[in-house]
Amino acid sequence: MKVSIIQSRVIDSKEANLAKIRELVEREVPGNTDFLVLPEMFNCPYEAEKFSDYAEKIPGETTDFLSDIAVGLGSYVVGGSIPEREGGSIYNTAPVFNPGGDLIGFHRKVHLFEVDYPGRIQFKESTYLEAGDSATVIETKFGKIGVAICYDLRFPELLRRMALDGAQVFFIPAAFNTTTGPPHWRPSLRARAIDNQVFVVAGSPARNTDSSYHAYGHSLVADPWGKVLDEAGESEEVLSVELNMELVKEARKRLPLLETRRPDVYG
Repeated sequence: MKVSIIQSRVIDSKEANLAKIRELVEREVPGNTDFLVLPEMFNCPYEAEKFSDYAEKIPGETTDFLSDIAVGLGSYVVGGSIPEREGGSIYNTAPVFNPGGDLIGFHRKVHLFEVDYPGRIQFKESTYLEAGDSATVIETKFGKIGVAICYDLRFPELLRRMALDGAQVFFIPAAFNTTTGPPHWRPSLRARAIDNQVFVVAGSPARNTDSSYHAYGHSLVADPWGKVLDEAGESEEVLSVELNMELVKEARKRLPLLETRRPDVYG
């Protein structure tokens, strides 16, 4: 199973951001890709005051675009995330499409980003967004996948729920920043892979120093033993990695973590 991650540079133009994704798909994504993964808020600057301006319904302009990309590649597309408008609410939502271009599921970010680091970064997503209320596991021809978004990564209970529901690969669109990214990004992704004995595929935007929010970048893929199979830098880049799904079975046989849990003790 081959996964490709587009680490695109996001600017203040939906049209330009979508055009950049199409350019990178046509120029750098292999034709035998089975899953294409985009970054969190790939069509919109990660600036709270922009979410309402860029928000759209599903289906809408961006999801129609993603459906077309899925058909063109003949692959599944984990559409990063976009600001989704439903009624009077806006969600941070990751739509997922099959190779036929059908929307087969979506994840609304459950844990809204809250950080207060004076002099470095202050951000409160809950001022602008509504939270999702469920773990997301989706059936594909390669087996079940789990989808979470960025800050969700910090809550092991949510990702464990996805593993218990059968997910063997976690797709995590994310936009960690340059304050929390260096100490937390890599170890958190490796830990969730190890804890749940799954592949973790995490897609970040490239760093844009002209923006008020500086994404860390470093999109990466980790295997069920916690080994990092590939990692981007901070600039625009496409990663393509083969996943040997037998490694999930192998890791779980060697170290039966999920079978030897004690929920009678800790819930």
